Amino acid sequence: MSTKGNVPGWKDKILFTPGPLTTSRTVKQALLRDLGSRDFEFISVIRSIRERLVALAGAKPGEYEAIPMQGSGTFAIESVFSSCVPPDGKVLIIVNGAYGQRMIKMCKTLKIEFEALEYPEDSLPDAKEIESTLKHFVGLITHVAIVHCETTTGIINPIQTIGALAKAAGARYFVDAMSSFGAVPLNIAAAHIDYLVSSANKCIEGVPGFGFIIARKEALLETEGWARSLSLNLLDQWKGLEGNGQFRFTPPTHVLLAFHQALLELEAEGGVEGRAARYYKNYQTLVEGMRELGFKEYLKPELQGYIITSFLYPDHPKWSFDEFYKRLNARDLVIYPGKVSNADCFRIGNIGRILEADVKGLLCGIREVMREMDLAL
Repeated sequence: MSTKGNVPGWKDKILFTPGPLTTSRTVKQALLRDLGSRDFEFISVIRSIRERLVALAGAKPGEYEAIPMQGSGTFAIESVFSSCVPPDGKVLIIVNGAYGQRMIKMCKTLKIEFEALEYPEDSLPDAKEIESTLKHFVGLITHVAIVHCETTTGIINPIQTIGALAKAAGARYFVDAMSSFGAVPLNIAAAHIDYLVSSANKCIEGVPGFGFIIARKEALLETEGWARSLSLNLLDQWKGLEGNGQFRFTPPTHVLLAFHQALLELEAEGGVEGRAARYYKNYQTLVEGMRELGFKEYLKPELQGYIITSFLYPDHPKWSFDEFYKRLNARDLVIYPGKVSNADCFRIGNIGRILEADVKGLLCGIREVMREMDLAL
């Protein structure tokens, strides 16, 4: 058992969550440096981050631009909606989970006109219905928005298929790739994506503090005068970074240094493909072990991604998620509550600096907790 505090023997809990995540020791160490936001070395780090993000998206330099934005990933998503939809624009939002619902809430708050196609959380969007809707609103839908990996369930949506429909309709295409970017292979141009958003503390394995937008330069430049926010103005953020390499307002310097280190470690692991292989092995080990213990996944296997998995509450009189969670937490194993609207679930993530051995350790902990709670499934 670890001893908490700044004494020998202390260790972090292992986070089997969708983020923030368990990070490497070297990413943590990168946080220990103090650099001024106008320091030439820090500006060089920002330039390196932006170039590496464009490359990670499989994009050509100059065709796409990477723009870090202070705040959580949700801030970066709101930056796109508030900056890149024209005053008379209309967004088609495709929803099959809580984060698609959040897009609806943003558009309502920003008073942006939208249409929403909503699907059950355990189902993929209907491409034919999307195509029909775009034809019905031809000339009116300016943007199509969807979540790639819905962290509610772990389902992976067919973003390339939907991107082709958006392009055919003449609409800009916006993808929330919060939980997938860096671990699910993707070519941003081939998927016809104009705006992709992710966050520092997901599959790249940095720490919270900023999100980032990878934007098609042509789409970004047409947004002059559309911004509904000063601090979230995406075009102005890009202009500032291009002009002097600096953020317009105070950047999270330590977080950016840690993120740069995380990007180097991603490259050393073999890039997106290497990280995907580790996460997929974590997923396989987790699901096989949970099935042996009597748990069932919420999604059908063919819909399930390897980022995060939702498990149904067992039908057992002694089951209590709060008790289950607390007992695992006492063993330094942290899982996540569910977020599905039509079923009682909990979630276990496969991402972050965790290995197959860590997943096996979690399964051992779950087995012990089930014994203590007298849960025979």
